[in-house]
Amino acid sequence: MENQLFTLKFTSKQLQRQSKKCEKNEKDQKLKLKKAIEQGNIDGARIYAQNAIREKNQALNYLRLASRIDGVAARVETAVRMKAVTGSMANIVKAMDKSMKSMDLEKMTMVMDQFEKQFEDLDVQSEYVEAAMSQSTTLSTPADQVDLLINQVADEHGLELAGKLGTVVPVAATPSPFQEQDELTERLNKLKQKS
Repeated sequence: MENQLFTLKFTSKQLQRQSKKCEKNEKDQKLKLKKAIEQGNIDGARIYAQNAIREKNQALNYLRLASRIDGVAARVETAVRMKAVTGSMANIVKAMDKSMKSMDLEKMTMVMDQFEKQFEDLDVQSEYVEAAMSQSTTLSTPADQVDLLINQVADEHGLELAGKLGTVVPVAATPSPFQEQDELTERLNKLKQKS
């Protein structure tokens, strides 16, 4: 069982690596999306946006699957622990026999309390794992998400989308207050020299 546990944990790590790879691909697709927007290639931008969203969804799916495998690994680990608990229970039964023979009720109560506590701990762990595994959702790439991502990338890189994603107009750089002040000072000095 310990070999299976190792294999499950290893598989989970691989899925997490795949998720990170998809996240990197998503960033690459967003850069391509930015370039397509700058060039005014909206059809290409849509394709890159769809690819970015697909990569994001794949990353989430890999993480979800890794989480499920972690849940299975937790169950296997619980089974390994149960094996140990079974040994403990055998010892408890022996202790109960001794207690019953001597009729020491206090000792017998302590043993029973210990047994109940171990059983409750195991039950709580099982419920937690089952709850974690039952949560899953599916994702799609609707057009509004694609348009939202295109607008987000355009905003991040200072690009303006004219019309309904028709042509792209770079946002004009606004002069800083310091540049304006320097220009005004320079013009004032020229006027003073003429006078």
